[in-house]
Amino acid sequence: MEGGAQYNPRTVEEVLKDLKGRRAGLIKALTTDVEEFYQQCDPEKENLCLYGFPSEQWEVNLPAEEVPPELPEPALGINFARDGMQEKDWLALVAVHSDAWLLSVAFYFGARFGFDKADRKRLFNMINELPTIYEIVTGAAKKQVKDRSSVSNHSSNKSKSNSKLV
Repeated sequence: MEGGAQYNPRTVEEVLKDLKGRRAGLIKALTTDVEEFYQQCDPEKENLCLYGFPSEQWEVNLPAEEVPPELPEPALGINFARDGMQEKDWLALVAVHSDAWLLSVAFYFGARFGFDKADRKRLFNMINELPTIYEIVTGAAKKQVKDRSSVSNHSSNKSKSNSKLV
């Protein structure tokens, strides 16, 4: 993996920053750089993984040779399903596995540096405030924002009309 220097985040905020960088790289691969990503996932190649790095970069590569690896590994063999599915479904599948990988990396750091229950909960809540990669890739994140704004507009209109009645 070439994504830059390895560092070990030790606080909840550092782990979140690491996750956000990796997440940004994965989102870039699955949206902005989707043609390049698609080409790199040749089904004729060996088992490939999509890696995101804290530097907001991504790469498609073979899994680490050391066992066990330093960090949890992303989904193996993402390239094999590429030609057997519609592109949008394949990207959504890779996105779901990428979300799972990000959580596993974040909680690996939490376990490694002894986060207590409160820190783990705080980290999870901070991560949960972000839309998932799957939601971004499938457009569900935009739909949720629209739904939330229409609900809040409706409720604020309702309270205004109720205040007029009083």
